[in-house]
Amino acid sequence: MGENGAKRWNFGANEVVQRSNSLTIRDYLNTLMSNLDGGDVRPVIPLGHGDPSPFPSFRTDQAAVEAICDAVRSTKFNNYSASSGVPVARKAVAEYLSQDLSYQISPNDVHMTAGCVQAIEILISALATPGANILLPRPTYPMYDSLAAFYRLEVRYFDLLPENGWDVDLDGVEALADDKTVAIVVINPCNPCGNVFSRKHLQKIAETACKLGILLIADEVYDHFAFGDKPFVSLAEFAEIVPVIVLGAISKRWFVPGWRLGWMVTLDPHGIMKDSGFVQTLIHVVNMSTEPATFIQGAMPDIIGNTKEEFFASKLEMVRKCAEICYEEIMKIPCITCPCKPEGSMFTMVKLNLSLLEGIIDDMDFCSKLAKEESMIILPGRAVGMKNWLRITFAVELELLIEGFSRLKNFAERHSKKQP
Repeated sequence: MGENGAKRWNFGANEVVQRSNSLTIRDYLNTLMSNLDGGDVRPVIPLGHGDPSPFPSFRTDQAAVEAICDAVRSTKFNNYSASSGVPVARKAVAEYLSQDLSYQISPNDVHMTAGCVQAIEILISALATPGANILLPRPTYPMYDSLAAFYRLEVRYFDLLPENGWDVDLDGVEALADDKTVAIVVINPCNPCGNVFSRKHLQKIAETACKLGILLIADEVYDHFAFGDKPFVSLAEFAEIVPVIVLGAISKRWFVPGWRLGWMVTLDPHGIMKDSGFVQTLIHVVNMSTEPATFIQGAMPDIIGNTKEEFFASKLEMVRKCAEICYEEIMKIPCITCPCKPEGSMFTMVKLNLSLLEGIIDDMDFCSKLAKEESMIILPGRAVGMKNWLRITFAVELELLIEGFSRLKNFAERHSKKQP
């Protein structure tokens, strides 16, 4: 018994989990939602998350829905699958990704995962050897940070340079790396910056990773979400230079994040990952993980094969229009600055000029008061590693986006410093 006769229990809070969980976007969004004024009858405008699927304009293609129904009705996919996935799904993903490459990906190199996040977790846990470190971009997608903290993998941040269109600071990368650096993460098209890396820059990244002897992790969950001047180029094109692991999912291009179907592809033409033992480690972790729902895997050939190009083209055009409006409206608000026009993904980063505002302490204060006063959610930049910046999601209904910027403009004017 402890003090006052209370029994002592041998379990309690796990500080490692609590510390890593504090880095998630969901924590920030939940905090902001708690600041909403319950008496405000206006609809909440959600420009803080990356899930446009609830909006009618962003519903998935009916062909994908029918593919799921057919897979369920077939009764062929009610059993457990192999740990790396159902063979027809692995083959379908390999063929899908190979369409954009100068070579064919083998289905044996494809591992199906429960969304891209599970692929990230598998990779991070496999890389987390004692003393190892990983290079992450700043700003970043914070799930990498959270999982690295949980698995005790040291994180070192390299900068994405806003003045250079958010290109990677390659000199900074070389300065950060040492003999314990295991990998570098590149997100293209970029969440949260909205940029698309050029082929030339991607090659330089691959060459730098090769020089440093580290694995190149290509997060391409927003593949084909490129609507500017630069086309999407997969880092898989540079696997001859450096070993590459490509992460992807159907969540973004098909607007079905709740289906939780992703993949991890090991591209190792020179056998570097295999000879080092890392591929076997990865397979061991995959074997300990839960595979995605088999009927969704079974639907993959028809999801990919039956979705017409017109669906993708119309949705991408819609996202492009939203990005255009977003950029134009940002330019009308003096206290925020967008360093470059978004050209990919569903996001853009804007910098706060606090010197033009009264009663606003920092980015979190800005977003909290915006939620309370305008029923509008924008993600504070600190959630992605950039204090006093904001991440704005523009993939929503056009009228909602326009209304959102009207509220943002009103908020900025209300808090702007009065000129003497």
